[in-house]
Amino acid sequence: MHQDDTRAGFRIRTATPGDLGAVDRLLRRSYPKLLKADYPPSTLVLALPGMIKARPSLMACGTYYVAEGDNGQLLGAGGWTRKGRETRGDIRHVVTDPLALRQGIGRALMQHSFAVARANGLVTLECWATRTAVPFYKAVGFEVLGPMEVTLGTGVVFPAVRMERAL
Repeated sequence: MHQDDTRAGFRIRTATPGDLGAVDRLLRRSYPKLLKADYPPSTLVLALPGMIKARPSLMACGTYYVAEGDNGQLLGAGGWTRKGRETRGDIRHVVTDPLALRQGIGRALMQHSFAVARANGLVTLECWATRTAVPFYKAVGFEVLGPMEVTLGTGVVFPAVRMERAL
């Protein structure tokens, strides 16, 4: 396990299964507000139920992290998983509380993820970004590969953007 990463006003730590409810709440507060500028209501009403649920497997994988404020509230979450035995990985379920945007939380989560992924032998990370998140991912070094459609667990097809970053 890697050490916590402490920053001004928050710390990054490895998520645990006990964080499932708090990450659920974070996703419910964030995605509906943040995505509404880039997706029509008809898309969000169908897609959000499948997007605002934390995945138990991520909470237990050891490479998913939470950013915790001084008061213990989760301000952000995100991480990565390896693609099989490859030297490639995927960025997974990144979110920042809408009241904590532009405070370095998302960037800190990504920098932590990049460092740990690199230390574990990964050379490339891919992400399937929402339209809303493309500028953020570009700012942390990802390049756009092109548009894509993601089929959510609910069967809904959600427009996204495939991006990649070398480590």
